[in-house]
Amino acid sequence: MKRIFLLLLGLLLLSGCQPQKHDSQTFAMDTIMQFTAYGPKGQQALAHASARVQELDQLFSVTRSTSEIYAVNHAQGEPVALSEDTARLLAQSLELCSQTGGALDITAYPAVRAWGFTTGDYQVPSADELSALAAQIDYTQVELTENQVRLPDGMELDFGAVAKGYTGEVLAQELRELGVESAILTLGGNVQTIGSRPGGDPWRIGVQDPEGDGYLMVLSLVDQAAVTSGGYQRFFDADGERYWHIMDPASAAPARSGLTSVTIVGDSGTQCDGLSTALFVLGWEDAAGFWREHQGFDAVLVDEDGRIAITAGLEDRYVLGPGYEDRTVEVIRP
Repeated sequence: MKRIFLLLLGLLLLSGCQPQKHDSQTFAMDTIMQFTAYGPKGQQALAHASARVQELDQLFSVTRSTSEIYAVNHAQGEPVALSEDTARLLAQSLELCSQTGGALDITAYPAVRAWGFTTGDYQVPSADELSALAAQIDYTQVELTENQVRLPDGMELDFGAVAKGYTGEVLAQELRELGVESAILTLGGNVQTIGSRPGGDPWRIGVQDPEGDGYLMVLSLVDQAAVTSGGYQRFFDADGERYWHIMDPASAAPARSGLTSVTIVGDSGTQCDGLSTALFVLGWEDAAGFWREHQGFDAVLVDEDGRIAITAGLEDRYVLGPGYEDRTVEVIRP
């Protein structure tokens, strides 16, 4: 499960008649989630959000024996009926896999497990093992018909690259329907905003320096999501090499694209979550090309040489963080 490190910056300055602030915290999807909502409906909405997160976790968990994903992975090739949420997320995920040419592949779970990222028992698989694992990664083999899915025996699904983004997106929509106009949801680092901050200012989200403890830049968001994937988030060292959890489906090994961090900003939390992984796998040039072709989202790219680039939609929506004011930021244009 990806841990995405984004920081909410710029504390709300309370003055005059500010709407009441409500906070809640819950543990789900292997991470701590923190929710803040403003206004008279906030407390009721956050209670709903906490319950809804647990419901989705019960559906999407790859390790919980009662989950729908676990049932699919252990069905030995037989079809499995899915709930509306699982079928919807699976359909959206397969579309993202297709759009990215397989740079995102939700059948890569056996590779993540083989490297030890699911258990903490880290190891470097042999070349033969990697070849066998890569042969089992192929999202095109997933057969989804309405609310029923069939997965070839031996393959396994994992929503780790999309589940928190989808959850944030669902919560945002449902909280709006409950009357919430201003809220921020932090799901293990994935950030989903609802409206703007009380008073009308944008939410301010910091993007971590993948090589340090500071924040490269601060992004302004209104009613959008922001998700970062980086090699610095989950990794282990062995024989002088660093291996991270973001897998290249083509090799069943950690992606070596030259990028160290990708942040995606957009209206769809699911898309942001999936593309943050996919563009990390694609690398600088192909990620920029993908944005030019598809757009509908924005991105921050950081590579191992310290280069920083943003897509054109963020040009007026960022400031460099403290200590990074002298850094050059390239702008990727259509």
